[in-house]
This record gives sequence, C-alpha cells and structure tokens, in this order.
Amino acid sequence: MKRRDFVKAIPATAVLPAVLTTGAGMPKTAAAQTATTESAVTRAAKSLNLPDYAGKILHSDMDGLGPDGKPTGQKATFTGASKADAKAEKAAQHQMTLTQEEQDILDGKDGEEKAKLMKILVAYGNAFGAEELVDLGGAPHSNLFVGAQYMKSLIQMLDECAKVGLKSYAPYTVNPRPYDVYNVQNNPKDMTLVYEGYPLQRDLDYVHVRLGAPDLNYRSCACYLDEVGNAPEPGTYVAWAESSAVNYGNSVLGIRTNRNGSGMVEICAMLGKAPLFGLMTDEGRRAKWLVEVKTSKEPDWGALGTAIGRKCVEDVPYITGLDKYFEGGKVTPDNLHLLKAMGSATASSGAVGLYHVDGVTPDAKEKGRDLLVEGYQTYVYDDAEQKNVIGTFENLWPEKEGDPTAAFIGCPHNTYHEMVKWGRLVTEALDKAGKEEAAIPVYMFCPNKVRDRLVEEEGDLASKMKRAGMHATNMCGVSYAGMKGFSERVRGVTNSAKTRVYSTVRYFPDEILVKIVVTGKVPS
Repeated sequence: MKRRDFVKAIPATAVLPAVLTTGAGMPKTAAAQTATTESAVTRAAKSLNLPDYAGKILHSDMDGLGPDGKPTGQKATFTGASKADAKAEKAAQHQMTLTQEEQDILDGKDGEEKAKLMKILVAYGNAFGAEELVDLGGAPHSNLFVGAQYMKSLIQMLDECAKVGLKSYAPYTVNPRPYDVYNVQNNPKDMTLVYEGYPLQRDLDYVHVRLGAPDLNYRSCACYLDEVGNAPEPGTYVAWAESSAVNYGNSVLGIRTNRNGSGMVEICAMLGKAPLFGLMTDEGRRAKWLVEVKTSKEPDWGALGTAIGRKCVEDVPYITGLDKYFEGGKVTPDNLHLLKAMGSATASSGAVGLYHVDGVTPDAKEKGRDLLVEGYQTYVYDDAEQKNVIGTFENLWPEKEGDPTAAFIGCPHNTYHEMVKWGRLVTEALDKAGKEEAAIPVYMFCPNKVRDRLVEEEGDLASKMKRAGMHATNMCGVSYAGMKGFSERVRGVTNSAKTRVYSTVRYFPDEILVKIVVTGKVPS
C-alpha cells in the first residue's frame, strides 16, 4: 500500500510503534498487485478482529525501492537496524539485564502504572536485542499529534499515567497539530472535516500538558530550531519520534535516538530510560553506503534525499561532495534547511534515521571514513541520476491537466531564514509581474515562534506576505495536504520531497514553484 493512500484514508502518519511491522512483505509497486495486497490486509484485519480502518494501518512505511522504482529486496524495521529480524519469538528468548532500580520498577515498587510502562519498554528492547537500558538526557520529542478516533486506546493509557501524576523527566516538544482553524481551515466545510476527523484532539492535548509538554506555540516537527529550543548536545541519549526530527537530530546534532513510534517516546520519557540498540550504539551508527554526490551544480536537495532513501532504505549512508555548500563545514541557521530538506526525504522515501556528511556532521568530522563498514556499497549521484530520480515523480492530481490550486511550503517546518527567503522571492516576483496577490494560496508552515520572530524583525515583509496571500500556519503540512475530503479536490504544488511522498501534491524546485505561485500555471 502506498503511503499517500494511507494518508488519504487516515489523516496522520507515523502513528505505529516501530515493532508493528506486520505487513512488511506486502507488494507495492505494480497496479496488478493491488488485489493481492488488499486481500492480505483484509485477511489480517479479520483475523485480528480489527475495525475496518485498521486494516489499512498494518504497514505504513516502505520496503526497499531503488531510485529506478524497482524493489531492492531489503525490508525496513524503522529502527536503523534492517538486519534486526525482530520477531515476537525472538523477543521471548532474549532478556535484557536490568539494574536493581529498573527491576524494582518492573516489580511494581514505584506503582502499578510505572510497572506496566517498564514491562512495555523491556519487551521493546528485547524485541531488538538490546542488552540494557540507558538513562536519557536532553528532552524528548513526540510525534503523537493526531486526536483521531483510532488513537483512543493510546490516549486513554497515557491519561491513566497523567492521572496518577507521572510526568516526563524533562519538558518535551511535540509535533504540530494536524489542523489550524484560526489561520486556514476556518470555513464551515473544512471545520466539519476537522472536528469529525479529530474528535479526541482536546483529550490528546490535555494529556501532553499534564505529562510535561510546553504550550502549543512550541509545536513543531522541527523541534531543533532555535526558536523552539530542543537541541540536545552531541552524544546525548534521547527518545525522539517523527522521522525527519530523528533524522536531523542523529545526523546534524549528533544525538542518539532510534526511530520510535508514537507512544513509545512518552513511555521512555516517563521512565527516563530507553533500550540501547540500533542508532544509539557505535556499531549501529556505522555507514553501509558511500554516497558520492557528483552533480555539476548544487543538487536538488529533495531529489537527492529521495534517491538516498530509496537506495539505502534504512541503512546509514556516508555522503561526500556536499561540504562545499557549508562554509567551513558549519551548519548554521542560514543553511540548515538544505540538510533538513535532504534528510527528511531520506527518512520518508526510505527509513533513514541517520546519515553522515563528510566534513560537516559531527560523527563524520570526528571519525571520517572510518565510519564505513567493511564491504560497504557505493552509490554515485550525478546529473544523469538526478534527472532519472525526478523523472519518477508522478502526477497524482485528481485532475492531471488542471491548474494548481494551492502551494505547500514548509515540510518539515520552515526556519526563520526560509520564511524570509520565500517572503522575498514571492513578493518580489509579484512586484515584477505587476501583481499584488499570488495566483494561488501559499501555505507557509512554521512554528508560531518563528512566525512571531518574522513579525518582530521583518514586520513590513510579514505584512506584504499576508497581503500577497501567503498564510503562516503552525499545523502539519502533510496532514493538511493529505486530509480526507481535502486531498481529493486540491491540486497542490510543493518544494518538499517529503510532502510529495505522503500526498498527491506535486514536487517542483524553488525557481519553478515561484513562477507557479505568481501565474497559477505549471510551466510547459
């Protein structure tokens, strides 16, 4: 099943624990296989006595597809450990070593609720062969952001924990809400879809408040931005979810976390511990691929990330040829969006939770090519390969020849630099064309704290952007683009390779996207 179908069927992504990979073998590439996949899903749902919708969430990520779109035969476990072979039988055979403190919690000496949480955490660690639990630092990041009906049992479980006073060991950040009825979806039709689709949003937000999350102005999938402030020191063990945040945190910040599923972060946060395996270990952070970027000019960062994700699936790549775009090998507020765009695409087109950039990212600066495992594979990304990858990007609009109806910019959330950049690109292009307003609405997804900074430091530009039809919103762009009842009638355009993967929105490079925003037409 394609992930964009999953989003249309259920308005959320990345909501399953990493160990729930029941459907990992389902075929996904040929239309002729659809019936086989559907029958397998239906049989699974019936055998488990699940509600109808649950049959569609047995598997929401990918098996390996190469840059040519053909299967590689590699399956993802969503943890950075594709060889983990995680199975229930294996978990029953493996037993982690616990400290006396951890055993006491498991035995119920700190209360029934913590005992249940520890039981889940130990089972999780055993499933992936962890030898021990480690103490966490920094702050957690949660991707539990959707108050949909199918999340009811998980929300109720966390509510029970909150009622007895359990909290995260540190204030934690959370993904953006899946809707915004203040700035965007404040018309009757969309509000009906929102409130029918997310009836448990209040309950979920209330749980987060009691467990230790800050106010809604800090909600963002890019929790590491300065304005949000969740950027632990290199080497810190943390529990993060949200594929693009995990990807950026492990790679650019140098923290250590696995790709956790929704709910697992809260469990780790309340216990202050996580199982040590996968991307949290030295061995798990070694690279199995050498990716040599040899484009004649600056690469299309989204296409590059797509290619790496498809090729490596969840294996760690060591990437060369990019240091020239980061002066002095430094990632700064003015250039971090490049790695954000590339990394989020590796995490959505594949399941990459960590990459190394030669001369730029912390692990690569410290260890260089010693990070490569013996027998690593090499992948060359040049102009021809970039053209081939972009050529696989389908037009999935419901009316393929229609004109675009909206632009989606900011998945993951825009940085302050990107907000300023796009504000100037669009308003200056409109001025040049003798227009005051964009031909289509432009949705600029960013944390409220970034929007506030824009207003404070670039007030004139912010006003001009608003008059031009550029809407600053702190919701999740993917949830909006893929919301059932909306995605069927929109013909969206974006510069986010992640949004492209999860929805019917079409991908265009920045310079073309500006032209589309001004003219309302896709250039021939």
